[in-house]
Amino acid sequence: MTTMTEASVREFKMPDVGEGLTEAEILKWYVQPGDTVTDGQVVCEVETAKAAVELPIPYDGVVRDLHFPEGATVDVGTSIIAVDVSGGAAAPEAPAEPAAPAAAPAAPAEESKPQGSGRQPVLVGYGVAESSTKRRPRKGADTEAAQASTAIQTELNGHGPAPVAEPVATTTGQRPLAKPPVRKLAKDLGVDLATVVPSGPDGIITREDVHAALAPAPAPEAPVAAPAAPVSAPAPVAAYDAARETRIPIKGVRRATAQAMVGSAFTAPHVTEFVTVDVTRTMKLVEELKQDKEFAGLRVNPLLLIAKALLVALKRNPEINASWDEAAQEIVVKHYVNLGIAAATPRGLIVPNIKDAHAKTLPQLAESLGELVSTAREGKTSPGAMQGGTVTITNVGVFGVDTGTPILNPGESAILAVGAIKLQPWVHKGKVKPRQVTTLALSFDHRLVDGELGSKVLADVAAILEQPKRLISWA
Repeated sequence: MTTMTEASVREFKMPDVGEGLTEAEILKWYVQPGDTVTDGQVVCEVETAKAAVELPIPYDGVVRDLHFPEGATVDVGTSIIAVDVSGGAAAPEAPAEPAAPAAAPAAPAEESKPQGSGRQPVLVGYGVAESSTKRRPRKGADTEAAQASTAIQTELNGHGPAPVAEPVATTTGQRPLAKPPVRKLAKDLGVDLATVVPSGPDGIITREDVHAALAPAPAPEAPVAAPAAPVSAPAPVAAYDAARETRIPIKGVRRATAQAMVGSAFTAPHVTEFVTVDVTRTMKLVEELKQDKEFAGLRVNPLLLIAKALLVALKRNPEINASWDEAAQEIVVKHYVNLGIAAATPRGLIVPNIKDAHAKTLPQLAESLGELVSTAREGKTSPGAMQGGTVTITNVGVFGVDTGTPILNPGESAILAVGAIKLQPWVHKGKVKPRQVTTLALSFDHRLVDGELGSKVLADVAAILEQPKRLISWA
């Protein structure tokens, strides 16, 4: 514990940096207890289910305590660092005890509010709603008191101590107490929280309670009528051998990607169509644009022209640039294109998008593509850059793959996979010649895109890449 007044200490809480995320992992601390920090200084880097984000502190002061170590996963709204803003730089009298792995109770209201203000200081885009820090009333207090009274009365009546009843799940219709990550776990596993027996303080349901609810109840022993035939014992489960296997925890971006892909694959009925196309003229145009002064300093590659070809095809067939609203049972046609580009990063596959790509010129599109790729490689893609996509391109050809059957990015209606561009024998003007050839694959949501519409879009993209001059006439 430290000798400091509550009024001089500000507790900086884990913000919701990705619109609705419930937790984040602390990747790296940039400060230590005793360090002086200023308003806007980055104090740590965290990884959410969408991206790695640097968190700036919103006030000046001296760091008194880091509540969680690097690698810890922290719920949104939980305090992660304490800063003394009184202006004094005295070190704490005794080292602070390390924080428990479980999320600590919410800090008192007076600690989370600045002096002379009625609300918590937050950064634009980082803050959490004030209402999210309010504790819910303890719902089990009346029940516990009633049980205690019954036990005492029974003992006074001479019947001995009352037997302790096993805890049962609430049946009063009240919402079970559980933190957002636990609710999400229960939803993913198909467990009804109303049937789970809580073991946490104040009747809160824990992760262990959810897993326990999945365990099959022991079957009652049945009397043996007659000797049964011997049953072979189940084979023992092989022990984990660290020398022969490596186990990698699934969290952050990889976990979010896995969940999104499973949800997309089993929600939207996928259809994939393929076309093989001669892109020799497109490759020649790429080389010409590299020498063009208008593209000086910009990265020009086949992906740039493929992206432009897709944008032209969407303009000619706008119905495919849409999404399915399950709740309203409506098709939502978008009059803008936020073009997603799948990018492989050390943290997993992410799909940032170029906002309003339909309104960009070819040089502007090249600049946006370059920024998107470099930001993704550095691991600095913001959560906002990965939201609101309408159509996606995935370039599997960079790995030498001919094509694939891509899964839709959740909420989108189409995704185009681009295969490797290879020199192949091709019939050109009646003769077999070596030509640059690739295979395109378009997956689409068959609820709102029928075979005719999907075929038109794919055929348009292929026609533009075969005759890239059509970029001018069709744009």
